[in-house]
Amino acid sequence: MGILDGKVVAVTGAGRGIGREIALLCAKEGAAVVINDPGVGESGDGGEAGPAEQTASDIIAAGGQAIANLASVADPAGATTIIEDAVKKFGRIDAVVNNAGILRDTIWHKMSHEDWRAVIDVHLNGAFNVSKAATPYFREQGSGSFVHFTSTSGLIGNIGQANYSAAKLGIVGLSQSIALDMARVGVRSNCIAPFAWSRMTASIPTDTPAAMERVQRMQSMGAEKIAPLVAFLASDASKDVSNQIFAVRRNEIVLFSKPRPVRSMTKTEGWTAQAIADELVPSFRPSFARADEVSAHVFPYDPI
Repeated sequence: MGILDGKVVAVTGAGRGIGREIALLCAKEGAAVVINDPGVGESGDGGEAGPAEQTASDIIAAGGQAIANLASVADPAGATTIIEDAVKKFGRIDAVVNNAGILRDTIWHKMSHEDWRAVIDVHLNGAFNVSKAATPYFREQGSGSFVHFTSTSGLIGNIGQANYSAAKLGIVGLSQSIALDMARVGVRSNCIAPFAWSRMTASIPTDTPAAMERVQRMQSMGAEKIAPLVAFLASDASKDVSNQIFAVRRNEIVLFSKPRPVRSMTKTEGWTAQAIADELVPSFRPSFARADEVSAHVFPYDPI
């Protein structure tokens, strides 16, 4: 018996990369899987049925249960069909994996409104749309799991990804509020920041030795390494795990802290701007995050 026997899981962006590996493992663990993927390009252009249908076919050929759904998560009506297809075909929905995403990377001063909106629509609004569609079913059955994909680009920061970073950190806020609001009806919500080589990370520039080293590390981390944590969080074995932020880095699973106070300083007569400059900043400076910090500074060691 698999850890997901009898469960129904919807995975967005499941035609390729991390989403495909998640869908394959969930099916192997006994779940019926809705494979959502409109088959768009990395930047969200175009579309084809092939990726979703291929993943569904591969699951069925291996003896599992799956259907393909080609809707865009950015469209509320389309996102609703993902959940409706699960209920119509398999009778219920037990877990939602919000993995779908696109990239429109560009340095901040060149970022267009369209590039901002497109990325926010797929990542943040998409996670909202699919989660909102599943919520009535989760509430009625008194159970359910949301697994949202965040990124160290949001948790730590990254160059040329203001849109993506904002969306991914926004997903953390969404997940936290869902976890708090839905706890009383037995529903949980968690985030995963994946380290893996995929279409999304293949766009990382390699124009410096440090960037090349970063890409080489990413290439050593397979998308299949992300799937076991997703399968666990979708299962009943995680019934007491909610409102958490995880990361997976090859064979290492990381639990992230949330923003919490690290230093405090009180001036009973109140602060002036000059006093802040003269007294507070020198006191706080040892605890400042470095101004140029990216994930490579937080994870400087080779993947395990």
